[in-house]
Amino acid sequence: MSKYLMPDAVQTEIFRHLLDSIAEEMGVTLQYSSYSPNIKERRDFSCALFDIQGNMVAQASHIPVHLGAMPLSVESCMRKIKFLPDDVIMVNDPFMGGTHLPDITLITPIFHDGNLFALAANRAHHSDIGGMSPGSMPVSTEIFQEGMIIPPMKLVAQGHTNEAVLELLLANVRTPKERAGDIRAQIAANLRGADRIAELVARYGPDHLTAAMKSLIEYSDRTMRQLISSLPNGTYSFSDVMDDDGVKIDEVKIKVSITISGDKVQVDFSGTSLQVDGSINATRAITLAATMYVFRSLLEDDIPTNSGCLLPIDVITPEGTVVNARMPAAVAGGNVETSQRITDVLLGALSQVCPEKVPAASQGTMNNLTIGGLDLRISHPTPFAYYETIGGGMGACPTNDGDDAIHTHMTNTLNTPVEALEYAYPLRIRRYEVRRGSGGAGVYQGGDGIIREIEVLTEAQVTILSDRRIFAPYGLSGGDSGMLGCNYLIRDGVEKVLSGKTSIKVRSGDIISIHTPGGGGFGVPPTT
Repeated sequence: MSKYLMPDAVQTEIFRHLLDSIAEEMGVTLQYSSYSPNIKERRDFSCALFDIQGNMVAQASHIPVHLGAMPLSVESCMRKIKFLPDDVIMVNDPFMGGTHLPDITLITPIFHDGNLFALAANRAHHSDIGGMSPGSMPVSTEIFQEGMIIPPMKLVAQGHTNEAVLELLLANVRTPKERAGDIRAQIAANLRGADRIAELVARYGPDHLTAAMKSLIEYSDRTMRQLISSLPNGTYSFSDVMDDDGVKIDEVKIKVSITISGDKVQVDFSGTSLQVDGSINATRAITLAATMYVFRSLLEDDIPTNSGCLLPIDVITPEGTVVNARMPAAVAGGNVETSQRITDVLLGALSQVCPEKVPAASQGTMNNLTIGGLDLRISHPTPFAYYETIGGGMGACPTNDGDDAIHTHMTNTLNTPVEALEYAYPLRIRRYEVRRGSGGAGVYQGGDGIIREIEVLTEAQVTILSDRRIFAPYGLSGGDSGMLGCNYLIRDGVEKVLSGKTSIKVRSGDIISIHTPGGGGFGVPPTT
């Protein structure tokens, strides 16, 4: 038996960084091989490695809502498809572990000596996947309006691309060249992961590497249990609301009760609103991702973020609610908006348990903006689809102010640089600045939001999915709430307020102005 089969603490840490570095390198490959600004510039993607049981063993520092949900997609594909060497499996179905339809997941099985050894996977947000409005983030009432649904299927079978599947997908999107380029970049990223795993197997042997993967999951499980054991036993509840569902329902409630008992915790979302007509419904995968993110963030030690983090946590998501919607619910906004509110209520409950670790509410929205139409700047007008999320204020912490103008919690993307945006699309940035004074007051000040104004240089369809336009991000320990966000259409110098979730036709020269929320303050504001 190899002396390496029982990794010690030092060896486990070495393998942790080796595997994490592979996931990071997959991300670099995807970023620099991609076509779209959304992936190349904003880095709206995530990469991870899995063992043959479908457990995530390593991830890059990418997007929490992708990474925490991806294991359910891997599980669905493993259940439905027999993996063979040189396969690539594709899926985006939100009811099979996906998040929303623009997020396409590719899974590449890695074999050694004819046996399945590991899996490389990545998830990337495509700026159009069809549906009723450009950008595939519509104000919808059922998932069929949101784009093309892809169940688990082989995009590549034993090294041969299924061109019919690819052609079917590209025939249903507005920007086929961009989509094809991004999908091939995803394939390349997984191949890089597979090559690097093969190098580790050759260097250390398959048994040693398998033992290291198991050790990493056990380490994260053990550390999470130690954290939970350090918290006072009891049940702690909190609730908050979404502004509306974008169609007809106001004040969509999300409630959680966290029960701590020894080294285990139950997270129960009973009492949450039933699923709604609008597109803010979340799947269970999203709720699991938010729960994993929040509890992982309580750990001060830099431990591996893998499936072990969730083992001591029992998450109850009543079926048919906005945190575990049933097919054919509209879900485009659940991934981006409801995930943020789930995070807010989890942190609100935990502020009663460990107030020294929990910040006030951050902006609580991703301020999703999609613009699409025909690009008339070239000789042959071509459809374009721009998508972006916009940062805002971070909630103040117990020991310091919140950061200004930043993506927080379930998103971890960048902005689209002005130069890249104006080069790629018939759009012009008119204003981009910190929204001074929008953070909530307190002993520590909430972070300020952003003002971003985009002039549309052609007729286009604009869709906005945003929240915290009616109910502000909460402060903690007496801190003030952050300022509400606002959306405006500026036409001929006249400013018109837009609702938080809307889809409108615009003219050339119209300006879309997004004012994002500030974060909540922490502590009673000092008197002057």
